[in-house]
This record gives sequence, structure tokens and C-alpha cells, in this order.
Amino acid sequence: MKVVHVVGTGTIGEPLIGLLADHKADFGIDEVTFHKRTPLVTERGKVNDLVRRGAVLVVDEDKRTTFEELGHAPKFETREAIERAKVVIDCTPVGNENKAEYYESALNPLGFLAQGSEYGFGKMYARGINDHALVHGEDRFLHIVSCNTHNIAVLVKTLAMDDDGTNHLTDGRFICIRRSNDISQDSGFAPSPTVEKHKDGRFGTHHARDAHELFETIGYDLNLFSSALKLNSQYMHALHFSLTLDRDITLDEVRDRLTANKRVAITYKKSTNAVFSFGRDHGYFGRILSQTVVAVDTLTVRNGNTLVGFCFTPQDGNPLLSSLAATLWYLSPDELDERINILRPYLFAEV
Repeated sequence: MKVVHVVGTGTIGEPLIGLLADHKADFGIDEVTFHKRTPLVTERGKVNDLVRRGAVLVVDEDKRTTFEELGHAPKFETREAIERAKVVIDCTPVGNENKAEYYESALNPLGFLAQGSEYGFGKMYARGINDHALVHGEDRFLHIVSCNTHNIAVLVKTLAMDDDGTNHLTDGRFICIRRSNDISQDSGFAPSPTVEKHKDGRFGTHHARDAHELFETIGYDLNLFSSALKLNSQYMHALHFSLTLDRDITLDEVRDRLTANKRVAITYKKSTNAVFSFGRDHGYFGRILSQTVVAVDTLTVRNGNTLVGFCFTPQDGNPLLSSLAATLWYLSPDELDERINILRPYLFAEV
């Protein structure tokens, strides 16, 4: 059986479980299981809805009784569910710990995925950036890069690289203007703009470092640097970018490149709430699956060869798409493009 197991029911795990369960026939998946760590009455409705949509609940054996007292009927325990699966998608902040405790000794799964915070889990991956770098039988562990790293990567590939792979970027600088926390979260809110440390002398924050390592898998050594700050907003991230090329570029060429990339959306909106509300009304359960949404009116070219502008990051939309693509690559690589096309309506040309 082609079983996909998702660990975690947070801001990425929950929509991913629903996405896989709703379309498992289209994706060629026989069963979707998911692990919930903590039994909470406040999340009973969420778990019940995921089960209603066809996903199977998995819990730790020592928590089974408490889950049953909440009215749940877990079917498998942790290690059993991992061994049954062909692909395991870890959506927790402890992916590397789970790798050491469970995944490295598991025999049945073809592959394991972890999300943006889990640096060192495996080869970095983003849909449409380094697909041809993946090697069957070799890349059993993949690290789906963060939402802002997706954004940086697609901007660089779209605006600074030619179709034949020629790289024109000499310097890429990015300011990740992050939301405080997700609208589903009660904790972690920042009451005022809060700046983050530059922990890496070469790359600044992990966003540029991860984008560099992502492109390194396909032979590039890019000059990237990122900064980050958190705002007291729950809507979505924004990104300021400055790309200096080794040649001149015009705004007409920039617009042509953006509209030619089907994973890039453009917008004439200028606020995160306006873009966020579009996703709420038109996205897949509120998610824009495009890798970035570029604010066209902010684009300008400085000194003929430095492209400057703002864009918005569909925070869990781009990792969702990459997680699904990697899952289908493990299960049925020859059918990946055909099967994933069912989600193309949520990759918008314009927001």
C-alpha cells in the first residue's frame, strides 16, 4: 500500500493532512495517517474533521487512553505507523530528533521529509528550483526549505537566471519582514517590531544560508545575504529584495519574466491584509500555493542593473506544494507532474 504518514498537526501539518486526504485518489495514495502528540479538548474538532475527511489518527501508546477519553479512536501507535508508511512527512520542530529516534532505523519508508526549521535533516528541496538534483535511492531524507527561503529562491531563479541556467546574479540582499504568529496561534505574538540577529557572517539569517545551500545542490555558489524582523501582524510575511546583476535589465523584461513563471503571482495590492484576504477567499482552504506574490508597483531598477522591490510570502502555501511534490516523487516519479496538476488552479497568475 502507498501510505503517507504526517507527523504534527500545526500550521503546515494540518492543511497538508487535509490536502492529502481530500485528493488521495488523484495522488495515487491508498491511505493517509497522521500523528497527534498531545490530546487536547480544544483541538478535538480539528482531529475529528481530519478523520472525517479520511485520515487515520496515530498516537503514542502512553497517550492512547487519554485520546479515547476525548472520544477519538486512534488506530496505530507511533512506530507502527512509521513502518507502514512509504513516505513520512515531519511537520514538527523536532524533525532531527525524530530522525535519530525513529526514522533512521525504519526499514519500509522510501523517504522522509522535514520542514524549514530542521537544518541538516537532509538534502534541501523546493519545487521548481532543484527538482533535477533529487536522486532516487540516494536522497532518503529531504529538507523542505522555509517559506521565505522559497520566496528568495524563486526570485533569484526567475529574475537573475536564464532558461539555460546562466546565472547573472552578483549580489542578492533580502529583508524578511515576518508576521508575528499565525492567526491560529495564541502564543508568540510580538507587540512591536522586533529585529533578529545576523547569526551568520556570510549569509546573515538562515533564509539566505538555506537558499544558498538549495542552489548549491544544482552547482551554484551564490552571493546572498538576508536580514529579518518580526512585525506585530498575523497576516503574512513580506520580503524586500535587491538583486544586482552582471548585466542591465529593464522593467519590461522583469515583468515578462514574472508572468512567464507559473509559480509566481503578481499583484497590484500593497498590503498583506489585501493579499491574505485573497487567499482566504480564493485559495485552497485559504492558502495561496504560488511561491511568491510580487507587488508590481514596487519594482524599480537602480543603476541599470539592480532590481529592487517588495513581494509577499504565502507562508505555508509554498512548503505545502513542495512537500506534496516530494511525496509524489517518492511514490510515482513518472506521474508527478500529471498528478500534481490538480492543484494548478491555486497557483495564481495574479492576486
